[in-house]
Amino acid sequence: MPPAALHMLSALEQASLVRAGAISCVELVGHHLERIHALNPGLSAFVTVFDGALATARKKDRLRRRCRDDLPPFHGVPIGIKDLNIVRFATTRYGSRAVPHLALPFDDATVQPLRRAGFVIVGKLSTSELGAMPVTEPDTHPPTRNPWDSQRSAGGSSGGSGAALASAMLPVAQGSDGGGSIRIPSSFCGVYGLKPSRGRLPNQFRLPDRRILYTSGPMSRTVSDAAALLDVMAGINTGRTHWAPPPGRPFAERRGLLTRLRVKVVTSSPLATTDPDVIAAVRRTARLIERMGHVVEEAELPACSMEEFVPLWQRLIGGMPLVGWHKAQPITRWLHQQAKRLRGADVDALYDRLVDRFAPVLATADIWLTPTVPTTAPALGSFAHSDPGEAFAAAATLAAFTGLVNLTGLPAANLPAGLSASGLPIGIQLIGGMFGEEDLLALSWDLEEAQPWRLVAPGFGADGPPRPDGRRTLARPPAGLLP
Repeated sequence: MPPAALHMLSALEQASLVRAGAISCVELVGHHLERIHALNPGLSAFVTVFDGALATARKKDRLRRRCRDDLPPFHGVPIGIKDLNIVRFATTRYGSRAVPHLALPFDDATVQPLRRAGFVIVGKLSTSELGAMPVTEPDTHPPTRNPWDSQRSAGGSSGGSGAALASAMLPVAQGSDGGGSIRIPSSFCGVYGLKPSRGRLPNQFRLPDRRILYTSGPMSRTVSDAAALLDVMAGINTGRTHWAPPPGRPFAERRGLLTRLRVKVVTSSPLATTDPDVIAAVRRTARLIERMGHVVEEAELPACSMEEFVPLWQRLIGGMPLVGWHKAQPITRWLHQQAKRLRGADVDALYDRLVDRFAPVLATADIWLTPTVPTTAPALGSFAHSDPGEAFAAAATLAAFTGLVNLTGLPAANLPAGLSASGLPIGIQLIGGMFGEEDLLALSWDLEEAQPWRLVAPGFGADGPPRPDGRRTLARPPAGLLP
């Protein structure tokens, strides 16, 4: 296989080549490191690149020669870790000047199973400051740019993960999600992203279980990679208030095992105005699901206001016990100032009221189909308002469809669903029942097969070089992806 084609393979395909001895770990990791060094200066997806990853790859090659028949599933495959997670002996910045930049001698609970699965960690991926914003524009490094249009945002807070996947710097990436931070960049960058059920993955920050909004999760270019990555990342968190029962069989084996589903479709939110192109993509997908034999019906979400949701994020981000808040960006500092004015009991009561309002409605269908984000990717700097409260409120509209999923703890996925009239990716969101990742993945596979999406942004695969202005030449997508 020509080395130039390696980055277009899925993680599972790359792992298969390594196991077969068709390519070495050093060749595979080295190829991706070359792409990272060439492309990252223009995209700022990585905040740290581990050139020592080649030494790790050499060790894995020696191990492969000794015990080829007993290798972990992703032996030698490169992966990136979001810079909100701790990778041993690597500096963690959290996208912030308000946090001491420490290199700790251990991996956190999210990273440990990825190492055991054989991945080679090649770097830390960009995040918004403390994961607070749905765009990735911290002041610790340049903004993360969208590979589809370098003048637009890659989304956030897992913007580095989305940009690295869409530019084929990585086959898979780890992300995290407290209000849409996996699904929003997946939508803007045209990749697949899965937020698991509450309790499916280890609780990295040991936050209170019942009202936790945050979880880690897989981001990838294919559904199969995401399913296999979820199998690796998932654990039974026994002893915790909320933990997910293990699936009856591995998630990666759920393909084709789908019964007739009741699917409810929503195209509007009381929190934001949805673009016509996005509505059209949702309706196209709904018609496709109906042709598959599922029961599809229109629905509406309960009434709510942004003022009800914002205090939950103020507490999640602004309540962190940091001593350097004066060094934070204005929006993050504002979240902290607002959090100090909140009474914990009041926020808990607000949380419970919202759950009581949304959970019974969401339980009336097997799957909900919504836009992931009301719009396509915004221009860089769109939320650089002088008033941080206004800026956060404007940015929060991007989470109009994703935030309620974190509130209820349900699993949800972003799937690419075509392009806007201006050639930007549109994402649709599938919301499953609690611990219902199996149906979510099975339907995702069916949609991926029926409505294929581009694996990378134009110009980053075999589409030719970028234009002089830094944007990518837009090639026509596969049949069926245009409105």
